[in-house]
Amino acid sequence: MGFIQQFKAWTDAHNPKWLALVRVALGAALLLKGVNFLNDLPGLDRLIEENNLTSYGNLISNSVPWIHIGGGFLIILGLFTRFAAFIQLPILVAAIFFINSKQGFFAGETDLIYSIVILILLLVFVIEGSGPLSLSTYFREVEEEGRTTADSAA
Repeated sequence: MGFIQQFKAWTDAHNPKWLALVRVALGAALLLKGVNFLNDLPGLDRLIEENNLTSYGNLISNSVPWIHIGGGFLIILGLFTRFAAFIQLPILVAAIFFINSKQGFFAGETDLIYSIVILILLLVFVIEGSGPLSLSTYFREVEEEGRTTADSAA
């Protein structure tokens, strides 16, 4: 058995079912943040300008909201969870170091603590995966059941 199979077996054995609630909450938070960005594009553009990221302005304003929405949706469903969490990591790291840290840790309107918690949860789900209560587990079980039925019929 290769490393990847061993890693998947270990995470499957050590992934409690209550973690699915945390996964869904994380996905919902990301999805809602993406919707919030789309609803306030001038605010996102202002944030980009305030942090001297104007050379990447179009890329950020056109991709970050959709990455949050798509990734959040996949995390909620538990489908491609590791990938969906992984693609969020650069955005959260940038949010922590370029945006929130400049506002200050104790500033009134900072999202620094929120961003750090989201980053930690993303790292957890990059490692743990979607867990037992997810669409990926359901599809994997259906596929294995189909193989077992085909093998017994043969």
